[in-house]
Amino acid sequence: MPFFATSDGVRLAYEDYGAGEPIVFLASWALGADMWEYQVPFFLQRGYRCVMLDRRGHGRSDRPSTGYDVDTRTDDVAALIEHLELDGITLVAQSGGGGEAVRYLTRHGQDRIARVALLATTLPFLKLTDDNPEGVPEAVLEADLDQLRTDRPRWFADRAAGYFATHLGNNTSQALIDHLVQQCLSASPHATLEVQRQIFHTDHRADLAQITVPTFIAHGVADQSVPIDVSSRRTAKLIPHSVYNEYPTAGHGLHITHAGQLNDDLLEFIKS
Repeated sequence: MPFFATSDGVRLAYEDYGAGEPIVFLASWALGADMWEYQVPFFLQRGYRCVMLDRRGHGRSDRPSTGYDVDTRTDDVAALIEHLELDGITLVAQSGGGGEAVRYLTRHGQDRIARVALLATTLPFLKLTDDNPEGVPEAVLEADLDQLRTDRPRWFADRAAGYFATHLGNNTSQALIDHLVQQCLSASPHATLEVQRQIFHTDHRADLAQITVPTFIAHGVADQSVPIDVSSRRTAKLIPHSVYNEYPTAGHGLHITHAGQLNDDLLEFIKS
């Protein structure tokens, strides 16, 4: 597996497969490159180059004590793009990775980016404030962080069925559920807490207003991790030129339970 070094000396792991037009996949909070195993073969078979990053503190990358703010994480993405000299990129970002995608566009420019796809995103701003009444009270975040500090494996295990919306008949085996939980637990405990905190507190409304590249947004109506009314429905209104898809029976893990439909929708978006 290849690695590259960031400006602050952190060694980050990435995967790079295929040739052709590049797709850069940015993973959810607590997940890394392996989460895209149901997308990468699909796009490789259709002639695309697929690049996946393990963000700092996740997967096989270094586990530094600092650098989990959105600007540093975004600079890591930019360093990868520069390292591989990529252009004409489709950025595909899931959940908390969406903040890295849109901050890249406003911090590093849109010249290298052809389009962006935001899946089950945490955008635009999760925190309840006077000017963000749709947000979530900070006490909810603090309760989650306290539970993660106390029993991190149980926190993920308790939420796994809801992640896949298994109550709606999504056919997800226990083995697959356990596998995803183990992927989440592979992230540094420190990084898990810090990235979650940063995602919650970061306001991306100004970022969204500056996006001019074609944008695809997809979210599961049954998402329990990031409710659709707090996130993608608002994001779609802030990017009026976006293509917006809702999947009625999908939870947060739509990249797995609805991989076939999602991959087809992404391909259509890229080709259009």
